[in-house]
Amino acid sequence: MLRRVLKYIRDNGLLERNGRVLVCVSGGADSVALLDVLLRGGYECVVAHCNFHLRGEESDRDEAFVRELCAKRNVRLLVQHFDTHAAAEKDGKSIELTARRLRYEWFAQVGEEENCSAIAVAHHQNDQAETVLMNLRRGAGIRGLCGMRPKSPNPCAESRIPVIRPLLCTTHDYIKHYLLDIRHIDWVEDSTNSDCKFRRNSIRAEIGGYSKAEIEHIAATARYMQGYLDMMEGKDSIQAREAKEYEAQRQKK
Repeated sequence: MLRRVLKYIRDNGLLERNGRVLVCVSGGADSVALLDVLLRGGYECVVAHCNFHLRGEESDRDEAFVRELCAKRNVRLLVQHFDTHAAAEKDGKSIELTARRLRYEWFAQVGEEENCSAIAVAHHQNDQAETVLMNLRRGAGIRGLCGMRPKSPNPCAESRIPVIRPLLCTTHDYIKHYLLDIRHIDWVEDSTNSDCKFRRNSIRAEIGGYSKAEIEHIAATARYMQGYLDMMEGKDSIQAREAKEYEAQRQKK
């Protein structure tokens, strides 16, 4: 996985070799693997951890785990505590949307303060498939079918620092295999990930029955759609070039 992710970073221009990267680590398998790969790849990492105080002792357990992880790896750690319920009540929005806003605004702030060139989050191909299917269910045009980009602006704050997704080249199952069987690294589980009252979790449960190939195909479709959109907008992106190659190969069949 190390070679795959580092190649993906290079191919998509996600990180400069000498740049600092803010790595968003919750303590779950995906973000723990992201930090491990970036450190092994030689990137200078600063870890950001959000404690939203939504799961009682479990939230504090996650923070303690990340603190221990960073101490072992000698990585600078920044932790922010949020009163998420109060913020959601003030915003008049759901807990999910409020937590998203809070974390991305804070990431933008500390990314600037730490002179980071990118904010790395641990979205992977399963997340991409969830995003595409969720957009389809509520009605989507070409932009909705594009899913998440490898690099994009901060969705909740004006910032010069882009959000990058180095794990979009791999699946959740392979990430767990990497941690368990190759690196022998522990992580913590978020109990709310299985709570299907949240829309995304219900889709996640559905995707749990998909094969690895099916998940990869949905993620690949999102990338091709990104390429088609870029071609329509006259952009010479790597996604546009991939879409052109895909069409050329398809026409030969």
